[in-house]
Amino acid sequence: MPILEITTLPDPVLRRKARKVTEINKSTQEFIDSMVETMRAAPGVGLAAPQVSVSERVIVVEYDEDDMVEDSPKKLYVFINPEISSASEEKELGIEACLSIPGLAGEVERHKEIIVKGLNRRGKPAKLKAQGWLARIFQHEMDHLDGIVFTDRAVRVWKPSPDEEYLLKD
Repeated sequence: MPILEITTLPDPVLRRKARKVTEINKSTQEFIDSMVETMRAAPGVGLAAPQVSVSERVIVVEYDEDDMVEDSPKKLYVFINPEISSASEEKELGIEACLSIPGLAGEVERHKEIIVKGLNRRGKPAKLKAQGWLARIFQHEMDHLDGIVFTDRAVRVWKPSPDEEYLLKD
């Protein structure tokens, strides 16, 4: 599958509310495959369709639940028309970066736990309870579907110094 070009600010597609996906077909599957390859090549932990100039409600997330174990397998999540059906009252600050805003990092407050509902890549109902870093990734990617970028929510934004550049890897 082809690697797609990642859209960066100030491209207006990143500020638009993405439209709901109404049909899932072969073209949708190919697009999802390209999104996954693009996310991996970037490299990133998540990607939303508007980040590749497609204003549709599709996200992909790939996360290693046990990042303390070397070479532990990552789990791939694909959600079409995702919605947060429940969120914890408890929130926490965390550092985020974004493929569509290269060179910046920020501290963003997010819910510690969420439940996401939507469709999987085959159009079947899907539900996920996410907490911690995985919940943060989902909230970040789902924000893109509503035209929101992490700097809109950040309490502090900065350009990482050379010894902080690891912050920009995700």
